[in-house]
Amino acid sequence: MISTISDRLRGLVSLFWREVAKFGTVGGIAFVIDSAVFIWLLNGPLHSGEVWAKSLATVVASIFSWVANRYWTFRHRKQANAVREAIMFAIMNGIGLLIAAGCVGFTKYILDMTDKVSIFVAGSIVGLILGTIFRFFAYRFWVFNEELDAEPGFEGDHELIELHHHHAEHRAASGAPEATVERGAVDGG
Repeated sequence: MISTISDRLRGLVSLFWREVAKFGTVGGIAFVIDSAVFIWLLNGPLHSGEVWAKSLATVVASIFSWVANRYWTFRHRKQANAVREAIMFAIMNGIGLLIAAGCVGFTKYILDMTDKVSIFVAGSIVGLILGTIFRFFAYRFWVFNEELDAEPGFEGDHELIELHHHHAEHRAASGAPEATVERGAVDGG
């Protein structure tokens, strides 16, 4: 049983490591954009509108993030229907924005911590971490969820396709029932 769990965990790590690394890079750049815009807004046009400042900063960073994730991180999973994908991305980022803005609102209105450092930490550290965890899984399973295919010139995750085919062959050889595969995710058993 422990070896089965271990095998599944190794499979999940190998399945996601490239996407996580790329997503982290995009997220790091988006963090810099978000933080720079947030600080600029807090010290300028929205000096007393912390929640609005965080919301606008998140929107600007999200536009960058959609483009970078669509054409780099999840380019092998991007949907043919870019409008539908953009709408799903916007919905998931709306939820992520609510997470970050909620952290700012909680800090300001519930904890009554109104200094700029506390507001920044709430929105750009705590809110960003919670929002990032949500966003990765939302992007991976709901936004960029087209089936994997080995398109010409695709230099990415060929081993994911191999893993999927190997897993299906193993199940067929063992007489196990056909695996249920969610769009874009290999069923672990």
